[in-house]
Amino acid sequence: METRFNFTKPKLSAIEPTPKRVSYYDAKNPGLILLVYPSGVKTFFVQKKLAGRVERIRLGNFPNLTLEQARDKAAEVHGCIAKDQNPAALRRAVKAEPVFLEVFERYITEKRNRSGKPLAPRTAEEYRKVLDTHLTPIKTAKLSAITPDRIKSLAGKVKSPSQANKVKAILSAVFNWAEDEGITAQANPATRIKNKLIPERERFLLPSEIPPFFAAVEASPLRDFFLLALFTGARRSNLQAMQWHDINLTEATWTIPHTKNGQPVTIALSPEALEILAERKRAAILNAVYVFPGPGKTGHLTEPKKAWAAILAAAGLENLRIHDLRRTLGSWQTRAGASLSVIGKSLGHKSQQATAIYARLDLDPVRTSVETATAALVEASKTTPSPTPPAPIEPTPQAEGGKVVPFRRRA
Repeated sequence: METRFNFTKPKLSAIEPTPKRVSYYDAKNPGLILLVYPSGVKTFFVQKKLAGRVERIRLGNFPNLTLEQARDKAAEVHGCIAKDQNPAALRRAVKAEPVFLEVFERYITEKRNRSGKPLAPRTAEEYRKVLDTHLTPIKTAKLSAITPDRIKSLAGKVKSPSQANKVKAILSAVFNWAEDEGITAQANPATRIKNKLIPERERFLLPSEIPPFFAAVEASPLRDFFLLALFTGARRSNLQAMQWHDINLTEATWTIPHTKNGQPVTIALSPEALEILAERKRAAILNAVYVFPGPGKTGHLTEPKKAWAAILAAAGLENLRIHDLRRTLGSWQTRAGASLSVIGKSLGHKSQQATAIYARLDLDPVRTSVETATAALVEASKTTPSPTPPAPIEPTPQAEGGKVVPFRRRA
């Protein structure tokens, strides 16, 4: 038997729970019901028969949701039904909708480029770092709950403009992929969000800085790593993971299988770079995998922050990053008269405008450019530095008592 009466706040407040759930119907607003549970919880619902099925749409708990608010919400539900929309079905769809973390993980493992290749391991690792650092607040959010305003709020909390842009780019990539895969019909909420302006960095080694830099590097236990970073212009992460099977000492080439651009890149090795690699090969253990092995789980050298800081202190240099060595090689190639297309290929750059030009280039002009630049760098390292000597790192045989030591081929 139905319990139907005109709902009022005093009457609803006076209802006592029973051992079984009881439904009460509002005589004033057909379809509005109050379910009272044995626990004493009182919940408003709209009950309606839709497509031959009785649906109950939850509105909220009384008294947190007042009777007036419940009646307003019930009117909204009836409005949706009048438009041939099923609120219960919509809510079930939202409930079944995956959360962002689920879609992100699928993107990392299932995404393929035009060639059918998955994301590079380094790219996947970078994406996961951004997820854990900046996207934790939306890991459990439904896709439909991630709005442009929410993305702006997330990006606004990131201090670094480049990192903020990366947050936006990753979200955009995941949403585009989810839409392409039919996981969501939601429009990409990151599309119209503008990237933050990033000041272009123009730092590289100046001619006057070359001698003290080379002297400090010669005294470093990671001498070979930093010299190769300069002589090859390779990205730090690629150099750290450099493997012997990717190096052809006879052809003087190094093929990087996985790069930031997702494409393999072949680097022309200058005589200076070859000398370093040949010496390390002679000293390497049998069947060594990495050129710069390390004790960690990766098996190779990880970010050499301390060694780099020691070099900067010894050379008296400021505001110089390892990545600036890459820019330094490019700048010295420019000084030697190399074209932008040659420099771009030697550094593994990729752009739509330059791709057609790069496709027609072989390694000969690239090799000539790199060899000319590295030779000029080595020659510059022999220049007598300023009277004030840089602070030494640690006295070592290589440092020769703290004197400036230009790069030299080892016997």
